[in-house]
Amino acid sequence: MYYCCGVTEKGVMPHNEDALLIKDSVIDSGSSEQTIAPPFIAAVSDGVSGERSGELASKMCLELLRDVDYSGDMKLDEELLAIHRRLAAYSESDPEMHNMQATLCGFAVDDSNNILTFNVGDSRLYRYRGGRIRQISRDQSLVQLLIDEGAITREERREHVHRNIIFPVFGNVKSTPKVDTVSIDGGMEYGDLLLLCTDGLSDYVSALDIEEILELPKSLKSRLHLLVDKALENGSKDNITVIAVVYYE
Repeated sequence: MYYCCGVTEKGVMPHNEDALLIKDSVIDSGSSEQTIAPPFIAAVSDGVSGERSGELASKMCLELLRDVDYSGDMKLDEELLAIHRRLAAYSESDPEMHNMQATLCGFAVDDSNNILTFNVGDSRLYRYRGGRIRQISRDQSLVQLLIDEGAITREERREHVHRNIIFPVFGNVKSTPKVDTVSIDGGMEYGDLLLLCTDGLSDYVSALDIEEILELPKSLKSRLHLLVDKALENGSKDNITVIAVVYYE
């Protein structure tokens, strides 16, 4: 079984372009708690077009993902690209929704507890184990490319002039996104925690802060709200969404 908790809020922004999915529930405001059995999918999405189209893109992306009947023998990357094509087609059909786009980061658990992660954009997936976090996803962004090439350091990422440039995401009418998938061998161990978040949190809360907050003897929901509070305290100017999933036998 898995205990899942998620929080999404607009932060200092006038509206929320983030949304989250936990199995059958898609929300774009507030929180959700569930204890669920596999198979299921959990994901966060961040609308990147601004205004109404960004809000619709993230929610629509997750609603389409919610309808995927996941199993371990499924080619999930093909299902995800089909969602991209539907978003792009919708965008082209409605001038008011022109160029509506969204990032997507999440993972799917099959009946055997095997886990397949997926990412398009710069939202993130971490694994927390033994008091330490490790980033599972890889940012699809210009600054990540510069880091990989040794042109900038990780510390320079946050203030870089091109920090908001990301590679093609879901709904882009000119380019097809690249879906990065990673299998977590052996699934989750007892006590593991998987943490999904949008860049409104990851850009403003350090790995050390995440570890310290997750270590606190508080409910999981309380710890997620503390992560959101820390992002706001550190000056986050974006919407903030975070999901935590814990495995227990």
